[in-house]
Amino acid sequence: MEFSAILVAAGSGHRAGVGLAKQWRLLGGQAVLRWSAEALLQAGAQRLIVVVRRGDEALAKSALEGLRDWVLAYGGETRAASVRAGLALIEGVEAVLIHDAARPFVTSDHIQRLLGALSHAQGALPALPVADTLKADAGESLETKSREGLWRAQTPQAFRLEAIRAAYAALPPTIEPTDDAQVLELAGGRVVRIAGDPRLLKLTYAEDFDVAEAFAGATRTVRIGQGYDAHRFGPGEVVWLCGVEIAHDHSLIGHSDADAGLHAITDAILGAIGEGDIGDHFPPSDPQWRGASSDRFLRHAVELVAAKGGRIVNVDVTLVCEQPKIKPHRAAMRARLAAILEVDVDRVSVKATTTEGMGFTGRGEGLAAQAIAAVQI
Repeated sequence: MEFSAILVAAGSGHRAGVGLAKQWRLLGGQAVLRWSAEALLQAGAQRLIVVVRRGDEALAKSALEGLRDWVLAYGGETRAASVRAGLALIEGVEAVLIHDAARPFVTSDHIQRLLGALSHAQGALPALPVADTLKADAGESLETKSREGLWRAQTPQAFRLEAIRAAYAALPPTIEPTDDAQVLELAGGRVVRIAGDPRLLKLTYAEDFDVAEAFAGATRTVRIGQGYDAHRFGPGEVVWLCGVEIAHDHSLIGHSDADAGLHAITDAILGAIGEGDIGDHFPPSDPQWRGASSDRFLRHAVELVAAKGGRIVNVDVTLVCEQPKIKPHRAAMRARLAAILEVDVDRVSVKATTTEGMGFTGRGEGLAAQAIAAVQI
């Protein structure tokens, strides 16, 4: 069944504490909203409508960088108004999924089961049985309430498009629904439930992020890539290594600035995400890269990681040379790499060794660099 999706992200999230609204905060290295956006698009959404507050456009574009088939809509004063804005931009599909951006861990399995349930209903939602004992205020004491037949509704919620459109059109202005299924219920539509999932938790309070971080770690894998590069010495007065200029009696010869350290790290990151090698992205046959600063290559690799929703865990590079001496420049190299990689400096390691006079590095004909990168995706 073809479907589009609405991602509701127009709330202010005051209960989650100070700072950015919860949909824009980082979770596992990326914005909360991006988790759901990626899942909905990967599951086959024809179009994703992201409903935000006016003024949040830049946040949305940054959070969703690299993703396709999404458009912005502007939310209203109420959730119902925000959903209406999203529904107005959907056409040409049979079904629509409406999802809270604050529930980041939706999966393709959730989505497919919801769509399957629409074969015999106009709406479907995931729900968990109420497990805790319910208490209500009763004067100066408490009164126990039955939890029999009670369910905790979650999102995403799936609907036949025309049914939910008609239900919203008929919704009395005096009623503010707490979810979209209620809108269809009030219009007499049939809503069924599928098994809910504790992972579909809603981020409401600041402490919820601690639980979500644990889930985020469990849903990601760490990939390892390695890179190697070598350049020969030639005439010159400086050497570029790991983004730092070092005075020397020779320069490294290469198509770009011949920064073997940056080249090795770039290849390591590209290898970790399965994106080939530096030559695939910056062919030496292309004259535009002649003499180019190699930090451009590394930044490109970092951007590819971000576009996949990943983050760089750490990098470790070993420079193999007799000269120049690396130790006096190591702190500057680590700082420069951390800035390019957009990570803390303690996630960057720069080491140096020699080959005890053996081989081309031992003879001083050139130097080499070997790097390993860990990327979490």
